[in-house]
Amino acid sequence: MRVAVLGGGNGSFAAAGDFALSGHEVRLWRRDADQVAAHRTAGSRILVKDHNGRHDVTLTLVTTDIAEAVDGAELILCPAPAFAQADIARRLAPHLRDGQVVFLPPATFGSMVFAQAARDAGNHAKASFAETGTLPWLTRKHGPFEVAITIRAKRLPVGVFPLDQAPHALDVIGRAFPEAVEPCGDALSGALMNAGPIIHPPLIVMNAGPIEHFEKWDIHKEGTQAAIRRVTDALDAERIAVREALGYGAPHFPLAHHYAREGEIWMYGRGSHDRLTDSGDWRERIVLTEHRYMREDLRLGLSLLVSAAGLAGVATPLANAFLSIGGAVCGEDFSQGGRTLKTLGLDNLSKAELQTLLRNGF
Repeated sequence: MRVAVLGGGNGSFAAAGDFALSGHEVRLWRRDADQVAAHRTAGSRILVKDHNGRHDVTLTLVTTDIAEAVDGAELILCPAPAFAQADIARRLAPHLRDGQVVFLPPATFGSMVFAQAARDAGNHAKASFAETGTLPWLTRKHGPFEVAITIRAKRLPVGVFPLDQAPHALDVIGRAFPEAVEPCGDALSGALMNAGPIIHPPLIVMNAGPIEHFEKWDIHKEGTQAAIRRVTDALDAERIAVREALGYGAPHFPLAHHYAREGEIWMYGRGSHDRLTDSGDWRERIVLTEHRYMREDLRLGLSLLVSAAGLAGVATPLANAFLSIGGAVCGEDFSQGGRTLKTLGLDNLSKAELQTLLRNGF
């Protein structure tokens, strides 16, 4: 299958390398012209490291031309942070064609951002947009063209916009992630599966002292203590309550299953938390005012949760509290803007009207 991967971060390199390793034709697009030139000079190769060893793979194309990257691609995968989506969506919008599937893992309702960009560009191609609850890889780059994959996702709950195109979208995504894709309804359901806004805000806010004191800190190892886990579970209960009030059924993929050693298997499978901390790759420097845990997961992710909760009539005191504290850390008012139904232009819709839009598209 021809796959286009958009972006130059950890997730994009894991995707490009892993897809090439699986035999797909991979085209990688990124905005940084100097990095693209260096990558081409290096042979357009990526070194993938996983539990099976080291794998040197070659990409079909590395380019700054997004039209060239997505031409003829069945799947367009963009794992870039949510705050980068608007710019990438605008660049991609004129080039989408019938049948193409844009997959955003995860996205904070970014499927709507990409769909709206195509509409605003006057592109009426019958493309579909989908998102899931986590990045399909626990991964970190170890060099400019080298990526370590600690774990590959075992279960990917996927929501599609518009929902009436889900059979085709899920088929295409399923060929990229065999046996992992699980339908979870429309795109908002997919957005409300996002684990990032649940796991990361408590970890960075409640560990703010050691994060700023130590040169590097592993929020998933020393930073994951029982008190913080109790808060995480309570925050996740708010997410699940919103899902249920909006009519989305189980499984809700509660984050507690990520840490459990028995019971239902979470997105990354059994024992993934231990393998994550054992890798050492998440012992890192986190600048609280700049890191994507704050700018993407807390500010955008929790603002979406609070906004959806308003539509659903559900109280979210913890989500609101973390937005307030995160804003104070950054010296900003996180209650304004963010990723909300209002900033997406959907706040004038009733719950029934929004569900109709999600099902049928524009």
